[in-house]
Amino acid sequence: MRVRRPSFVLAILLVGSTWVSAADRPPQNLHLVGDHWTAWNPPAPPPGEQVHIVVKGDTLWDLGAKYLGNPYLWPQIWEKNQYVLDAHWIYPGDPLVLGIKVAPADNLTQGGAAGAPGETPAEAPAEAPPEGALTAEAAAGEPLPLGAESDIYCQGYVGDLDEQFPYSIVGSEYDALGLQNRVSVPAMGRSVVSEYGPIGTVKIGLSTGDIIYVDGGRAGGLSPGTLFTAIAPGRPVIHPLRGEVIGRYYHTLGRVRILSVQETTAIAEIVHTCDPLVVGVSLAPFEPVPVPLGRSTAMRPVNFPAAAEKLQSAPSIVYVRDDILSLGADHVVHIDLGEQDATPGDMYTIYRENRPGLPPIVLGELAVLSVHKHFSVAKIIESRYPIHLGDRLDPK
Repeated sequence: MRVRRPSFVLAILLVGSTWVSAADRPPQNLHLVGDHWTAWNPPAPPPGEQVHIVVKGDTLWDLGAKYLGNPYLWPQIWEKNQYVLDAHWIYPGDPLVLGIKVAPADNLTQGGAAGAPGETPAEAPAEAPPEGALTAEAAAGEPLPLGAESDIYCQGYVGDLDEQFPYSIVGSEYDALGLQNRVSVPAMGRSVVSEYGPIGTVKIGLSTGDIIYVDGGRAGGLSPGTLFTAIAPGRPVIHPLRGEVIGRYYHTLGRVRILSVQETTAIAEIVHTCDPLVVGVSLAPFEPVPVPLGRSTAMRPVNFPAAAEKLQSAPSIVYVRDDILSLGADHVVHIDLGEQDATPGDMYTIYRENRPGLPPIVLGELAVLSVHKHFSVAKIIESRYPIHLGDRLDPK
């Protein structure tokens, strides 16, 4: 069974391992509150509120699904329980107030809130907190969005080399509006069609509000109102460190809504545009991905980097749109962590490997915005120096 893993999950799996640094462990300033140990100071729940008492195995992600009907709504529970200073860690016995008005899940396609779940520690202490207790870092302010919708829906993704899509755009209204929408070539006995559509089309770059035609209809299961993402396959992605092809970049151009269906075709409207669409681009079912939330905390101390040995096999930044060479805060990048290893909202410290014998350099940090099969989209939150493809990542 797949376990949803927040950025601190390595601490859960490796607690007790001698090579895990203190900063990779959960908060350890545990103290007795009532009949249980916790790192936080939970207040008494207000009278009349619906309350859930945390049990071993609970995560904010799962509690959002259980009580609010959508795991992406977990920040609403976190917001109601501000004594939890780090959403990655909730403790058996802590009370979580659930008396919240829930936003309908359907509304999350525009401006919704989402992110990574919190997770309980693997084991709660039976008698006393462990030695070497750490001081929990206080949260700085309210949870805020870690990015914008355009960072998720307009940045594309790195996928398999030859992904298949169910439908494509086969034409637009503009194809038939020109004075000469097709040029006859008698010697060839056929009409000439360019890669952008029929020659003579009035408009090549299609945008919001334009009417298009899709190569699927009633017979293929299409129905009015269905949303699709328009996708244009890009070039292969070469790993910056290993020098091998690891996938292909898929450019997301915008969003399309089916208006009406015929037996084998459909009429659709472009309802959102990131970049101009052209005839021939592929269509994949639209999947809403709310923007994750997070609280701003201090970056990893520059004098306490991760061990160089740990970073040798660590994930890295593998791709960025537009061939940007020098990256910094607010740039969106693609990292080689997939759906089995990351969740939206996970935070990572960015490192540059140093000369042999010297410790790694702390460059900045990034937050995961959305996850795909083998890769994730992330946004650089803070940077001390220019960041490059190939720089390493370590869970914050």
